[in-house]
Amino acid sequence: MNESFAFDDLEFFTVGTLGPRGERVFYLQGRGDGRLVSLRLEKQQVASLADYLTQVLDDLPEASIGPLPSDLSLREPVVAAWTVGAIGIAYSADDDRLVILAEEMTDDDNNDPAQARFTLCREQVAGLIDRARDVVSAGRPPCPYCGSPLQPRNGDWCACSN
Repeated sequence: MNESFAFDDLEFFTVGTLGPRGERVFYLQGRGDGRLVSLRLEKQQVASLADYLTQVLDDLPEASIGPLPSDLSLREPVVAAWTVGAIGIAYSADDDRLVILAEEMTDDDNNDPAQARFTLCREQVAGLIDRARDVVSAGRPPCPYCGSPLQPRNGDWCACSN
């Protein structure tokens, strides 16, 4: 089993990618208590996380949101501690914070997966949503005919346009 993490007071939280279009690797990254943790995940997980967090924020009681974090680019070094298999969301009404719980993807049912718990304020969540949408949309454009992602190595040409 890999190491688990718990951050109750995050200085920084984001999603980002490394690599060229079509070969990007997605990361969830947080820093707190003087420690930087990067977790690998899939593009669809990032998109779903942004969509779900948007719904959660919309359903919460009204509260003023302060300024959003400004620089949400990944911090170096980006080294994945492990790959995310599942993501859960919780809300703590006592301190008006959202908790993102990431669980490690494992191949063995006998091993307990590592977990990472990130506790975020509303501003961090709103910033994460914006950043996640930007990162997901920065990928390969879809083919206008079939919707499949265009391949940069083919000059963004799709066989269906033949």
